[in-house]
Amino acid sequence: MSLLIRHARVLTLAQPAAAAVTTLLGGRKARRGPALKELGVIARGDVLVVDGKIAAVGPELSVPADAEVIEADGRVLMPGFVDCHTHACWAGDRLTEWEQELSGVTPAEILKKGGGIQATVRAVREATRKQLAASLRVRLDAMLRGGTTTMEVKSGYGLSIDGETKMLHAIARAAQEFTGTVVPTALLGQAVEGDVAAFTRMVVRELLPAVWHEFPGIAVDAVSAPDAWPVEACVRLFERAGKHGLPLRVSADAATSTGMVPEALRLHLRSVDHLENASKADLVALAASDTFGVFTPAASFHGKGRYARAGAFADSGGLLALASDYGVASAPTHSMPFVIALAVRYAGLTPAEAITATTVNAAAVLGLTDRGTIEVGQRADLILLRHRDERLLAHEIGGNPVELVVAGGARVV
Repeated sequence: MSLLIRHARVLTLAQPAAAAVTTLLGGRKARRGPALKELGVIARGDVLVVDGKIAAVGPELSVPADAEVIEADGRVLMPGFVDCHTHACWAGDRLTEWEQELSGVTPAEILKKGGGIQATVRAVREATRKQLAASLRVRLDAMLRGGTTTMEVKSGYGLSIDGETKMLHAIARAAQEFTGTVVPTALLGQAVEGDVAAFTRMVVRELLPAVWHEFPGIAVDAVSAPDAWPVEACVRLFERAGKHGLPLRVSADAATSTGMVPEALRLHLRSVDHLENASKADLVALAASDTFGVFTPAASFHGKGRYARAGAFADSGGLLALASDYGVASAPTHSMPFVIALAVRYAGLTPAEAITATTVNAAAVLGLTDRGTIEVGQRADLILLRHRDERLLAHEIGGNPVELVVAGGARVV
């Protein structure tokens, strides 16, 4: 069975001039500098999908006898969104705490009373693997309907060998028979219980080996923050995980500059995420490296915080990606169009840069080379918008602009 989408405004994001593309470890292609703005537009073109892959791209393609034909009538056809940073696996809710914060109660006061992340930890521990998987699957389906065909999902609320492996098995279970693609991440350094030194030592010496033996090749993540993991503990975690060739990521400088960025560059981490309060010097150094900066403007919006300087980072030649940070507390949204709208309004990106940052570059963060562009041989993850101008993704606020979703060649929405 084949699918032909005709007469679309196709954003191919096909490879621009070789000098403008960075080839990263594993053959990943990423855009930086002026190439971030190159969307590879075919003003009126067709895309043929055969056996789950893109078979042809161009104007007025021949129609195979068995093809389902979709008339785009000038609407935008682009790669499916890739959301490279989410916390979409959780249990319980934090609505009462959110309402308390609206009334002036500080997060520190809530945490002191056993709320905050500890509330989610308790809820996740009480939930079964089946319950976690079922609730995650509902969220994955919603993300897919919104045009996100590939999504990263972190663990991080288990804080023990049994708890973290339960979350990772739940993520794997939810991904079974899901038409999109789920990329799990072991967020082993999100919080601590009890003595900081003793807990972080347990994670490095016991939890990390248990995870890499059960989930070979999985990315390892941590949160470097005053109320999370100290820089020194993050470094120990990453040094040991790096010896086993695991991809390494860190969230840093969300509330204050921690000094994690130089260590991330020294250790060749794949990405540093958040960066709302990163220093100018750290952003410049990060931009000169092959480590991605992953920006999460929805977290700034929800937390009424500072927006990271994504535009300045892009202008400095940085490897840039955008993500939702979708989770129970930090950013309760899975809408990538909303993320794009915020990034353009408040983080200094152009619409074209934001589109690149949510497709081909976000795929590179996850180590994926077979998606994020509309080129022959790529996985057929496509979305057809109701818009005829892609800038409306950034201009319009609210609603779902996605009319059609194709994931792995299958029409799912």
